[in-house]
Amino acid sequence: MTEAHPPSPHAPELSAAGNALPKNWLAAISFIWAGQAASMVTSYAAGYAMVWYVTETTGSALMLALMSICAMLPIGLVSPLGGVLADRVNRKAIMIAADLGIGVISLIAGFVIMAGDVSFALIALLAATRAIGQAFHSPAMMASMPLLVPERHLLRVNTLDQALASVASIGAPAFGIFLYTTLGFQWVMFLDFFGALIAVAGLALAKIPTVRDEAAAQENVFANLRDGLRAVTSCRGLAWLMLGVTMGTLIFGPMSAVFPLMTYSHFGGDGYAASITEAAFGIGMLVGSGILMALKGDTKLARIIAIAMVVVGAATAACGFLPSSGYWAFVALVVIMSAACAWFNGPLMTLIQRNVAEDKLGRAIGLFTAASGIAAPVGVALGGVLAEAIGVAPFFIVDGIACLALGAVIYLPKSIRALDRS
Repeated sequence: MTEAHPPSPHAPELSAAGNALPKNWLAAISFIWAGQAASMVTSYAAGYAMVWYVTETTGSALMLALMSICAMLPIGLVSPLGGVLADRVNRKAIMIAADLGIGVISLIAGFVIMAGDVSFALIALLAATRAIGQAFHSPAMMASMPLLVPERHLLRVNTLDQALASVASIGAPAFGIFLYTTLGFQWVMFLDFFGALIAVAGLALAKIPTVRDEAAAQENVFANLRDGLRAVTSCRGLAWLMLGVTMGTLIFGPMSAVFPLMTYSHFGGDGYAASITEAAFGIGMLVGSGILMALKGDTKLARIIAIAMVVVGAATAACGFLPSSGYWAFVALVVIMSAACAWFNGPLMTLIQRNVAEDKLGRAIGLFTAASGIAAPVGVALGGVLAEAIGVAPFFIVDGIACLALGAVIYLPKSIRALDRS
């Protein structure tokens, strides 16, 4: 495969899906991602304030794991329906409704917290309802990208999501902690509401085409999902790679729950130390995203995913061997780990978009999001129990070795290597 070249000045620019793009296609992408970037900053601040509330009030790996499950499991359960809707109705309307819904939930939660009714149950419910909105937003968003950008920019735009999230994660945790400790928890949630409004405005200003599967509209949801599954499994290598990445999510998923506890209990850090760790993760993701966005269109994306698993596993295991005085070494390893973490979603999403028909793409993405969304809370539940039993630092060692082993074997099947020759 060779890298796509820009069209001649006299030919219309074609999207990755093969349709003519308007001359202002870059403006549409800019409106969308500017709004999403603002929303990401406020969402990260709100999410980290929620995590720190649970860390500060319970200090328990199991409670953090339970909260992470509440934030992940709805994505696994609802994403298939989100994928079906993305192939049947207006994708722009889905994204606007999802962003607005998440914002209203944060607004209501802010008033409840202001009234003094904050509790773990409220935080868990808040995490779950926000996740439901994300389950509808993500399939519609990623299924729209091949319609909005040229093929030569598809990997870059798919990576832009995590690049912006990385920028947000660098400062947003500290910002969330600042608001949490100075003004109060409720103001973090109010800010998230305004961030959602900005995201809605960005979507409203952009013209987003929709591809509908007319046959799907005449079938029930289960028939729609079966068609989406067939679209994925018809490409054997893609199906195996998606399964491998799902296993990687199962293995690495617990890190979201035990990361704050590693800083808090093993290294004796406070909320600001934990926010530095989160910022380090964001810096690494940003560096990794930048590397990915600089790659050429003929890069072997399946191989990149395998390399990422090996690097993530090695860095994670190394964290577990650090003494309690090794906090800054931990921060450095987190940067390395997260740089490799950036090499999963963009390449895999690009491979899915290249190998699945456009009118079934929403369902394919929804099914993969569901698989990851179920694998993550299952991994968090198992990891939380294991971390509680053996300790947080030993858990990093066990988890890292498992991830490294998966990366060593995932690129062996010929069907997966064939994706890099397509």
